[in-house]
Order: sequence, then C-alpha cells, then structure tokens
Amino acid sequence: MTFQPESDLSDEEVRERVDGAIESNDVVLFMKGNRLMPQCGYSQRAVELISQHVEEFETIDVLPALDHYRSALEAHSGWETIPQTYVDGEFVGGSDILAELDERGELEETLGA
Repeated sequence: MTFQPESDLSDEEVRERVDGAIESNDVVLFMKGNRLMPQCGYSQRAVELISQHVEEFETIDVLPALDHYRSALEAHSGWETIPQTYVDGEFVGGSDILAELDERGELEETLGA
C-alpha cells in the first residue's frame, strides 16, 4: 500500500481546520504523523515533551496536505516549520522551544498543566 495524500483538500479547508483546532483545544500539536506513530523525530520529541505534563491534547497530522498546512500555520505563527504547538490559542513553538522550556522547568506551566 502506498501513501496517497489527500490532494482534494483546498487551502481554505485546511485554514478552517487549523483555525478550528487552535480555537477549540487547550493544547494542540500540528505534527507529521499522529500521537501513536510520529513520522519524524521532531514530532516524536514534541509528543514526548507534551505528554510528560498533559494527558489530553489534540494532534493534527499535516502530512495529508503538507504544503497547505505549512501555509495556514505560517499565517498564525510566522513559522512554516513543523511541528507547531499552540496553547490556549497562542503559538508556543516547535520541539526545540518545548525542549528549552522543559530544561528551564517552564513547560508544565506553559502547557497550563
């Protein structure tokens, strides 16, 4: 079986999904893959860091429409790199920022845990 991206998603549909996920979740991680099967090391690291402090958080797999997700997320954060973490509607950062916050002992508070 080969990977078939969802080419039928439009820019507008992806923007609506991104906006909805950011607005309706306390913590949301836009990542490559999913919580159970991350598809890149950075996404896996972000899941591990968040999971240390928060049991319930949303993950959104960007791979089905990667370019559309990059564009929609960049409109929110100014960054086009993946993964991206949002807490209470605010952009926090990628796995590197999460790791820095964790090292400083600030990640738990940032995640609202």
